Amino acid sequence: MTTVGLIGLGIMGMAYAGNLSRKGFSLVGYDPMAEARARLAALPGAVAVDSPAEVAAQADVILMALPSVTALEAVVEAMAPALRPGQVLAEMGTLPIPAKEAARDRMAECGAVLMDCPVSGTGAQAEKGDLVVYLSGPEAAGARLRPVLEAIAKDIRAVGPFGNGMKLKLVANLLVSIHNLATAEALLFAQRQGLDLRMVYDAIAGGGAATSRMFEVRGPLMIEDRYEPATMKMDVYMKDVALILEQAQAVDAPIPLMAATVPYYEAGLTQGRHKQDTAALFAVLAQLAEEGASC
Repeated sequence: MTTVGLIGLGIMGMAYAGNLSRKGFSLVGYDPMAEARARLAALPGAVAVDSPAEVAAQADVILMALPSVTALEAVVEAMAPALRPGQVLAEMGTLPIPAKEAARDRMAECGAVLMDCPVSGTGAQAEKGDLVVYLSGPEAAGARLRPVLEAIAKDIRAVGPFGNGMKLKLVANLLVSIHNLATAEALLFAQRQGLDLRMVYDAIAGGGAATSRMFEVRGPLMIEDRYEPATMKMDVYMKDVALILEQAQAVDAPIPLMAATVPYYEAGLTQGRHKQDTAALFAVLAQLAEEGASC
């Protein structure tokens, strides 16, 4: 069985680890947080180590779930001395394409192949293996990754050359941003009319033309006013929002609906909802409505 390396053991990384462990893979992982390493070490077949280099030395395939460009750069440099020809790595975060390209080129100097493999889905979906992976890069390396990715996702989409994965992820996140706000707006509209929100959810998610994946996934969180622990933290998601806006500007693509969502995500931060799930847009709108009514 392939030994899989994991670097970054946050919400997504630990979800990957749990699914891989259940499928019988041997795991070796690293995270700078001792608590995260302890969670990994508690899984069957998993070993936590003290550096990215140790992961690179022991793993055949490595999945990276990193929060920032700074983290990616640090991990790449730490791993470089231990990387070996033929090793395949997947960068699965939502990070700028130039940063991923720089990491790819640095790893190629060591003979390793980096694939751009962002995922579409929330942390809760990741725990269930209910993800889509956008696999981009050389086909041969993708074929080696596929059995590992199939253990953590329901659908692996080969989308072409390196970088296409991130481009597609930005398209997906644009839709997520709009559908998340649309769900919050619709449910608040229903609540203000005196409708029972669980009845509304069942009626719409039951297969009508109005449903969406975000309505189905985040609607229950909104109805229950349950935003912690977050499946995607509001402050972390703002990084993704910024990437969409930057890429749209770079390619001269008008994104009026996406742009219209931004003030409401920003309002979430203003209200102190940094660590809450992005489903908290429902509470953001409700608070704005109350503030408007009191003026």
